[in-house]
Amino acid sequence: MGLDVWIAAALFALTYAAIASERLHKTVAALAGGVLMVALGILDQEEAFAAIDLNVIFLLLGMMVIANVTRRTGVFQWVAIRAVRLAGADPWRILVALSVITAIASAFLDNVTTVVLVGPITLYIAAALRVSPIPYLISEILASNIGGTATLIGDPPNILIGSAAGIDFATFAANMAPVAVVILVVYLVAARFLFRGEIRHQRTNRSVPMLDESGVITDPRLMRISIVVMIGTIAGFLAAGPLGWESATVALLGAATLFIVAREDPAEVLREVEWSTLLFFAGLFMLVEGVIHVGIIAALGDGLFQATGGDASITAIALLWVSGIASGIIDNIPYTATLIPIVEQLGVRGLDLEPLWWSLAIGASLGGNGTIIGASANVVIANLAQRAGHPITFVAFLRYGVSTLLLSLVIATAYVWLRYLL
Repeated sequence: MGLDVWIAAALFALTYAAIASERLHKTVAALAGGVLMVALGILDQEEAFAAIDLNVIFLLLGMMVIANVTRRTGVFQWVAIRAVRLAGADPWRILVALSVITAIASAFLDNVTTVVLVGPITLYIAAALRVSPIPYLISEILASNIGGTATLIGDPPNILIGSAAGIDFATFAANMAPVAVVILVVYLVAARFLFRGEIRHQRTNRSVPMLDESGVITDPRLMRISIVVMIGTIAGFLAAGPLGWESATVALLGAATLFIVAREDPAEVLREVEWSTLLFFAGLFMLVEGVIHVGIIAALGDGLFQATGGDASITAIALLWVSGIASGIIDNIPYTATLIPIVEQLGVRGLDLEPLWWSLAIGASLGGNGTIIGASANVVIANLAQRAGHPITFVAFLRYGVSTLLLSLVIATAYVWLRYLL
């Protein structure tokens, strides 16, 4: 092996270690790793910049704008409070209602935005009913990762896979939504047993008149506009394939329409965009391109092919389980960004890529449920609970997370086998 291979491998390993250990902010680590690939001569600047997938970057940007404007209206809080009122004072029904709302929202918004919206209202509802918010918050974490599995825009790994594989929104949903719905239903049934100790003593004869949803809508006009634009954007995603549009075009069209019709101040809205996330992706694309360029990814792909004997079924199921477990330990975004070119290399060796893409997508998305640090949304909820005086410890979460992850992977294995491998 040449010196460039050792340099690229060392940069890649050090960047991963920095992200996993949180010694550096993940955006700083990814950008530093990507730029050093250029500075140390592994890539030239043109190659590095060409590796940045602008379809992913601008899809995320467009959806962040739409989500940020819609969030201001209070519509998500209205839906949550209304659902709880319909559930009455039954803690179990409240848990199901909040979990379903979280899962549905996570299918169309990123998971972090969803829990940022639902988490505070859950604390408010729990305080009003004088019950512990912990089972509800944990269930929302699990539901957000399950719901995010369902669509192209539900979880960043899905966006990465969809862009790399050329999978449009409708195709992605047709393949991923069925397994996500089945897993969500099974999880909600299992949750009755998982959380039985926590919610058994919470039943109360109190009604919930103090929960009033009428005051949470801050701007009715903007709410109506945002909902119409959101629906139009989703319709655009569904039509993107036949029209020959990329997903980013649809998201940016929705964002531009919202700016024009709602007359929101662009500077104010853009301040709320998660620029650090977009830069994280940019750095990650450059970093991964470096290890592709020196042949490391090709070698890993060939090694995996040899290890599985080139058997498509073994490879797909192994990819599903390894992705599910690994994504519970390390951030699923860099994991997915690294695995995508390895999967592409398996395609070069003649394996059918369809079951491999879906196995990677399912495993990477569901893996976030494994630990409290398995996904960014998990960390957001944990921090929120900590500040509210209801800490969710790493070990306490494992009891629910690992059980849910293993159950989900068993269901997903059956799904992949029956749909793609038989």
